[in-house]
Amino acid sequence: QVQLVESGGGFVQPGGSLRLSCVASQRTWNQYTTTWFRQAPGKEREFVAAYRPNNSNPYYADSVKGRFTISRDSAKNTMYLQMNSLKADDTGVYYCAVGRPILSSFRGPSAYGNWGQGTQVTVSA
Repeated sequence: QVQLVESGGGFVQPGGSLRLSCVASQRTWNQYTTTWFRQAPGKEREFVAAYRPNNSNPYYADSVKGRFTISRDSAKNTMYLQMNSLKADDTGVYYCAVGRPILSSFRGPSAYGNWGQGTQVTVSA
């Protein structure tokens, strides 16, 4: 079981930036798909960005392409989500997750068994 701890959320005005961090209790990048999800109030949890194992090419939801950047530091067992040009629609609780989903299902939250506690991001004027 991989333990995950997110941090970096907060309150920001539209157009602002935040960087989220997710620290894993063990090495994950070469074994697991590592993913960011988010959940807005009253909505389902949705895919944001991910790395597949042993693949340096990230995947992004269309809604965040060009604004968000996923990255990782293997030495620190840490994954990041740099969020720029934030919009009110980006508001929600952001979660990191790791798992071994097949390629066709890695954008679905049900494919993951290891989750962090989440960090709140609020974008408002």
